[in-house]
Amino acid sequence: MTDQLIRWIAKEKQPVTKDSFVVRKPEAERRSEIIDATIREIGATGNLNVTVGQIAKSAGVSSGLAFHYFKDKDTLFLAAMRTILTNYRRDVSILTKGTTTPEARLEAIANASFGLTSFRREAISAWVNFYALALRSPAARRLLYIYQRRLHSNLVYTLRPTCGARAPDVARRIGGLIDGLYLRYALDPQANDGSEGADHILRAARAEQTELNANDAMSVRDEDPNPMDPIAKPQELNDNA
Repeated sequence: MTDQLIRWIAKEKQPVTKDSFVVRKPEAERRSEIIDATIREIGATGNLNVTVGQIAKSAGVSSGLAFHYFKDKDTLFLAAMRTILTNYRRDVSILTKGTTTPEARLEAIANASFGLTSFRREAISAWVNFYALALRSPAARRLLYIYQRRLHSNLVYTLRPTCGARAPDVARRIGGLIDGLYLRYALDPQANDGSEGADHILRAARAEQTELNANDAMSVRDEDPNPMDPIAKPQELNDNA
C-alpha cells in the first residue's frame, strides 16, 4: 500500500478492502478485451444476433462501459473486423518476409489467407457476417474495399514477374477465388484445416501462368480492373495484338 493511499484512507476514514487496491486497466486493454469478446460471441452464435450486454458480460465489463468505448453494436463489430484484418495483414507480412521468388510469395499469401489465424471458427463467422453487413453498412463496405485493394495490390506485385501486364487481371481472379473458397469452407463445419484452399489457389495461379506463357504474344491495355466490381470485364486485348 502506498503512503498516499494510506493517508487518503485515514483522512476519509474508509475501511480497507480488496477494492481499495483495484487498479483500473488502461483504455486500450479494455477495448482489446471487448473486441476479443465480440469475436468470441459471434463465433459462438454464428451471426450478429448478439447483444452488447452479452459481449460486455463475456469481457467482464458493464454494458455502459462497452457503449462508452463503442457507440453501438455495428461500431463494435467493425472494430473487431479491423482487428481480424490487422492479424491477417501481420500473417501475410510474417510469411512473405524473406521470400525470394514469386512462387514462394504467392504460397505465403495463400497460406496466410487459409492459415490458423484467419481459419479459426470465430474468425470465419466474423468474415461471413462482415460480408452480410457490407450490404447495408457504408462503413463496412469501405472496410471491405480496403481489404480487397490490399489483397489485390499484394497479388499484382507477386504476379507481375510471371504475368507481366496481365498481372492485375490475374490478381483479380485469384483474389476472387481466395474469397470464394474461404466462404465455401466456412459452410463446412468439418473444415478445420485451410491447407486445401491454399493448394487450390496455387494450382489456379499456375494454370493462369501456363496459359499466358502459351499465348505470350498477347498484350493488354494498361488498366487495372477494380477488384470490387463483380461484373468488371477481363482486360481487353490491344487492337494490334
